[in-house]
Amino acid sequence: MSFGNRTAQALLNSLFGKTSNFGALATAPAIYVAVSSTTWAEDGTGGTEPSAGAYARQLVNAAGWNAATLADPSLVDNNGAITFPQATADWLSAANLIEAGLFDAVTVGNFLAKGILTVAKPVLDGDTLEIPDGDLDITLD
Repeated sequence: MSFGNRTAQALLNSLFGKTSNFGALATAPAIYVAVSSTTWAEDGTGGTEPSAGAYARQLVNAAGWNAATLADPSLVDNNGAITFPQATADWLSAANLIEAGLFDAVTVGNFLAKGILTVAKPVLDGDTLEIPDGDLDITLD
């Protein structure tokens, strides 16, 4: 079995705060975007986030996500750039950041999703990491 278009649309829109179609998901969780130099496991373990140099997960509230549509029911993406603080030191000793993850808290929290970054690169002292508008795609596929 797989989700039909209306089910996928309703699930994503509810999860990301666009509607309250599903009772258990009526209140959208806070969604924080994190980055890692290693791959997170499906349970959220194994990721290596920066912990210094002004790094902080970035909150993307419900207005920060585009709604899934019937034309593309399995996709939600960011509505506006996601900009991390300017690094005050090299993040993770200049290791390449390879993955983005979604959590429901600014620290620790529940792991929601992950995805490989299109371009792996380090964040060095003075750099500002930005995920451009529409470039963080969350899909049910």
